[in-house]
Amino acid sequence: MSDRRLTPANGRVAALHLAGQVEADAYLEGWAKMVCNPVVDLCVGPDGARDRQLLIGAVVTVFEDLDGWCFVQSIDGYVGYVRSDALSDVVAATHFVATVGTHSYAAEDMKSPDLQSLPFGARVTVLDERRRFYETNVGFVPKSHLRGLDRPFGDPATVAQLHFGVPYLWGGNSTCGIDCSGLIAASLSACGAACPADSDLQSAALGTSFEGGFQRGDLVFWQGHVGMMVDEDTLIHANAHHMATVYEPISRAILRIEAQGGGQVTARKRL
Repeated sequence: MSDRRLTPANGRVAALHLAGQVEADAYLEGWAKMVCNPVVDLCVGPDGARDRQLLIGAVVTVFEDLDGWCFVQSIDGYVGYVRSDALSDVVAATHFVATVGTHSYAAEDMKSPDLQSLPFGARVTVLDERRRFYETNVGFVPKSHLRGLDRPFGDPATVAQLHFGVPYLWGGNSTCGIDCSGLIAASLSACGAACPADSDLQSAALGTSFEGGFQRGDLVFWQGHVGMMVDEDTLIHANAHHMATVYEPISRAILRIEAQGGGQVTARKRL
């Protein structure tokens, strides 16, 4: 049985490569659109529950635009619905927000009206360089807050640590709110590494299983949960117990999660 999260088909339309594999009224190649709001919910259905989130500048493939909702597939393969007015024509991104967050301004002046709040990982297009600001497609952004897409981070654990204290949000993918798998996806994506969206997909796709002691960057999985080691003893993870992204001794986390009914560790992966 196909995984609906990764299968671009809804009965009315399906991706062209699925012809003969799934039932649909039409099979399409789809067309590219770009997220134009800072953070957008990717929903299980029109007006449905949030599955994941997409950030401004993310490019998606649209297969249907119906009644104000687009049926899309994101770059990581995840499928769902986003509001039509949250998408615009694609403008090739050049930089991404490399700090916890930033703002875009109406002019190259911090006292000018702020236009948008942009989370870590948001993608923008630099149009011109000024003394302290870049002029971008979404306004003027402090130069120190942006990093070229050709300069990804080198250490996923460093990116995870940038999210320390971010509030927990089920299905969240941003520094406005994030969940366990969103933290891992944000950390790896900022380093230029492909990463599935949900923890079960991450457990199957990422890294190599290992025995012995932990080291920085190792992933630890439970049923429905994942965290990343920042050193041999300390886990960073977004979790509903603390309702935040926190550091926790791995020994304590293992005992606490099992005691609360989350079971034992299911996988240990080294990237």
